[in-house]
Formats: sequence, structure tokens, C-alpha cells
Amino acid sequence: MAVSVNLDAVLDPEFQNSQIGDLVGAPVSAFAGVSEEEAAGLQQAFGIETIGDLADNPLVRAALAIREMARIAEPPPV
Repeated sequence: MAVSVNLDAVLDPEFQNSQIGDLVGAPVSAFAGVSEEEAAGLQQAFGIETIGDLADNPLVRAALAIREMARIAEPPPV
């Protein structure tokens, strides 16, 4: 079963027609709102050059895990 997703809202126009697998190797500046200067800062600070690097970064992964565990530990009020 094929799955389709529209990522146009989060990607710069240059990358909007890219295959999902190709986006893993795309620079983080492919994200809408991430400038070349900001991408250079991520590379300098954390060694992050691509979308895949960002997804695999241990600090990003830890931050996501902490947020999800906090949601489970403290469910929102009803």
C-alpha cells in the first residue's frame, strides 16, 4: 500500500517535489524557515548537516523522548 504525505508546508519550494528518501540527505536548510546561516550554526554546534543528521542527533532524540515521557507522566487536564 502506497503512502502519500504532503510536506510542502515544512519545506522550501526547491525541495517540495523531492522523494522522501532523498530528503534524508537534504541540507537542514531545506526546511522552510531555516536559513543557510542557521544551518551553518547547527553544523558548527552539533555536526548536523542534513535532515537525517538532525533526526539522528542524540540530543534531539533525547528531547523528543523526554517530551513524550512527560506527556505520559502528566496527562493534560480534562
